[in-house]
Amino acid sequence: MSFSILKQIGDAQKKKAVVDVRSGDTVRVTQKIKEGSKFRLQTFEGVVIRVDRKESHTARIVVRKVTSGVGVEKSYLIHSPLVEKIEITKRSKVRRNNLSYLRNRSGKSARLASKDFDRNAVNNVTAPVEEPEEVTESADVEVVETPADSETPATSTTNSEATPEEVKAPETPAETPETPAETPETPAEATEEAQAA
Repeated sequence: MSFSILKQIGDAQKKKAVVDVRSGDTVRVTQKIKEGSKFRLQTFEGVVIRVDRKESHTARIVVRKVTSGVGVEKSYLIHSPLVEKIEITKRSKVRRNNLSYLRNRSGKSARLASKDFDRNAVNNVTAPVEEPEEVTESADVEVVETPADSETPATSTTNSEATPEEVKAPETPAETPETPAETPETPAEATEEAQAA
């Protein structure tokens, strides 16, 4: 198989939009867990110590937290359908991608210097919107409403074609020459009238 075919298959498995997670971020990952025939959501909050293959469909993050003095690390595939949501709660200043040195530290030495960021903008993930093709001719449409007591529908004219003198009030039903008795009701009646004539 060629590389382009493999890339197309991999891109089809990607989510439309994901959060831009970096090393040093404190994230809250919500994951679907299946128990029997039911699903439940489980959250895991910790520091991202590694980000792998960010542009690939196999993009992965390793999240670490310390619970009761025991370090726990979990690895998540970002594009997995079981990863429901990734939310960045804090962003820290780091100068490397792999923060494995945090495994040997505890207490104050394991803290990272936080930096300011727009939390709502970073966590607001929307799929990229494809812009519609440009329309070559666009006409402004003006809707003219008639008084409520008349039963005729509103008429519409374009600004470029109509002038105020040309805009007339719509015809009332009494002025229309055609009556319902003259129009054939069904296609069968129309063919009978055509044969009779």
